Amino acid sequence: MDTSPEISARIAQTIATEIGAAAKQVSAAVQLLDEGATVPFVARYRKEVTGGLDDTQLRTLDERLSYLRELEARRGTILESIRSQDKLTDDLAAKIAKAETKAQLEDIYLPYKPKRRTKAMIARENGLEPLAEAILADRNLEPEALAESYITEAVATVKDALNGARDILTERLTENADLLGRLREFLQRDALLTARVVEGKEQEGAKFSDYFDHRECWADVPSHRALAMLRGSNEGVLTLDIGPDPEEGVAKAEAMVAAVLGAGGDGPGDKWLRKVAGWTWRVKLSLSMMLELMGDLRARAQEDAIQVFARNLKDLLFAAPAGARPTLGLDPGIRTGVKAAVVDATGKLVATETLYPFQPKNDLRGAQVSILKLIAEHGVELIAIGNGTASRETERMVAEVLKNLPAKIKAPTKVVVSEAGASVYSASELAAREFPDLDVSLRGAVSIARRLQDPLAELVKIEPKSIGVGQYQHDVDQHKLSKSLEAVIEDVVNAVGVDLNMASAPLLAHVSGLGPGLAEAIVAHRDAAGAFQSRKELLKVSRLGPKAFEQCAGFLRIRDGKEPLDASSVHPEAYGVARKIVAACGRDIRQIMGDNTALRGIRAEDFVDDSFGLPTVRDILSELEKPGRDPRPSFVTASFTDGVEEITDLKPGMVLEGTVTNVAAFGAFVDIGVHQDGLVHVSQLADRFVKDPHEVVKAGQVVKVTVTEVDVPRKRIALTMKKDGGASARENRKERSAGPGQGPGNRRGGKPPARGKMTAGPKGKPAQEKGGATGALGAALMDAFKKT
Repeated sequence: MDTSPEISARIAQTIATEIGAAAKQVSAAVQLLDEGATVPFVARYRKEVTGGLDDTQLRTLDERLSYLRELEARRGTILESIRSQDKLTDDLAAKIAKAETKAQLEDIYLPYKPKRRTKAMIARENGLEPLAEAILADRNLEPEALAESYITEAVATVKDALNGARDILTERLTENADLLGRLREFLQRDALLTARVVEGKEQEGAKFSDYFDHRECWADVPSHRALAMLRGSNEGVLTLDIGPDPEEGVAKAEAMVAAVLGAGGDGPGDKWLRKVAGWTWRVKLSLSMMLELMGDLRARAQEDAIQVFARNLKDLLFAAPAGARPTLGLDPGIRTGVKAAVVDATGKLVATETLYPFQPKNDLRGAQVSILKLIAEHGVELIAIGNGTASRETERMVAEVLKNLPAKIKAPTKVVVSEAGASVYSASELAAREFPDLDVSLRGAVSIARRLQDPLAELVKIEPKSIGVGQYQHDVDQHKLSKSLEAVIEDVVNAVGVDLNMASAPLLAHVSGLGPGLAEAIVAHRDAAGAFQSRKELLKVSRLGPKAFEQCAGFLRIRDGKEPLDASSVHPEAYGVARKIVAACGRDIRQIMGDNTALRGIRAEDFVDDSFGLPTVRDILSELEKPGRDPRPSFVTASFTDGVEEITDLKPGMVLEGTVTNVAAFGAFVDIGVHQDGLVHVSQLADRFVKDPHEVVKAGQVVKVTVTEVDVPRKRIALTMKKDGGASARENRKERSAGPGQGPGNRRGGKPPARGKMTAGPKGKPAQEKGGATGALGAALMDAFKKT
């Protein structure tokens, strides 16, 4: 966007103040972004240019840059409009120049904004403006007496004349930028948000019962409560109102309006003007202010919800990969069977099967024999079990198989993983292209297996909104949500790096400088010409030019290629510096990479030149020490407690292990293996005060929790992470309730999963055959293994 140097400098200074940087840093970053550079590229490879701005600062910069440029464009439009009316004064121009928000600009523009014919215009046409001025000029005269001389054919009565004068004054008040600013500040500080149930909707809207008669300060409403009430309003269950306290607050607002008219005396004119001020507040200003505050509340709540979603998604994408190991994915089901898919270490599908261990077929032994065969034939090292319907029953079935494995077979590690979005992927166009001949139901098992191997590589194939880590995600601005989540995915993908010869097109599409088109072109080139041997070969890809190469090359990895540095995050433009460092060590580059002892005597300062500064040289040294290091943590899993499979199995005081599935402003949701996530309220996350739950937990983290309360009818589980087992956690539960739709809770689409049980046995356990299941099953498994 073309802007004048003065405007560009003003924008740079504003952003610099907000992100804690210097204006010249911001200007340099803006120039790079305008030239087509991506945030990951600038953050990683242009530290000298920006003075080390990180990706968080750059994301904020990018977002604020768009807003401020729109603000400046609007400022210019308003100035031109007022200038064309010959009404632009130096004082007015100064006010417009000082406006810091779009709302302030529009307040100033109101008197000059072209509008439809108003009552005030009609009153002026009828000659009533002098009457309004006369009342303002002499408060001791009776307004009614003054109005008598303004009766005409168009103004039939004294009342009509005074109403016309009132309309003129009201318009002045509603277009007074200073008054609007003061009222806005007053309401943003003191306004109350009131929610009430619509008569007759009590039963239909029971999930909103916490807000049937609710009032709190507008400024203090947390995002989850605001979104819950807004949803209740949209569904016709609640009515919402925002305004000052009905008595003291309204009186203060009316007094603020009256003060503009100078109606502080006791004369007849003062009394009439105070009535005008009260009427103006009640009929005009209170409604417009309420709508504005409602919009602000919605925007604020949505912004918070989007930030929570983005942070949870980032944590989930940064989850530890189990690694390139043969994996069996199980998508549990009851009547439709358990879908099984085996993928090899590279994620390639090698076998599928549908098992029917539960009702109506109850072929438990057949299912277990099939699992053993898959393990033996394909060297399965990991078993990923989806956490939806019948997951615990499936997990128990798998555990029985593992107990009876022959000694020469190493038992795979079984892990219960989130299957959120697996069904969405299964039915997607991408899945159809990837597995055109595979049944839709089996594609979900493939996704479950792969997301255990590498969560990032698989989850990028699924629309972020289907992954299930958001809060009221359908109630927020979808464009802003998508933009925010795309930025998160881009940052994580580029922070981790991508194997050029293994990555799918959806994963490559998020690499800096690429996108869906170039990603498809890279895969097509790879399929036709074979694996890339060097990063330089990317330039042979159709439509991938020097600019795209510059942006993407450093984030793509080639293992065991012609150039050892291609396996690192060292950018090709800096290979010369890296080789100088290697030469100084007097050893082969392959010997040095990964050997930090070889680099101990190297001083980064010795390799700084005109092109590459100290930050880049230090990054190169770090890469040579640990080339292509993965920033994700080590792989760990949660172990669910045996015998705790239903919400009815829970009892207060139980200590369980679980996985954090979602983090909200009011706490964290934890999967403890009962098909319904429990809530650890923010007050129960630690033995200290916690302002932001993300300070303590993140999505995907394994935690130990204690059950404090179980509400079976409402499917709510209260948990604590405090050392004392949450002795105080049961207090004021209703007050701390998160409200309807408080989190992911149920699996797949938010509905309670249908629960199925294994064939009848004591306490829901699998039916045992005569002689004991272990003996009979063990013999059957051994027999099956001999045949494989």
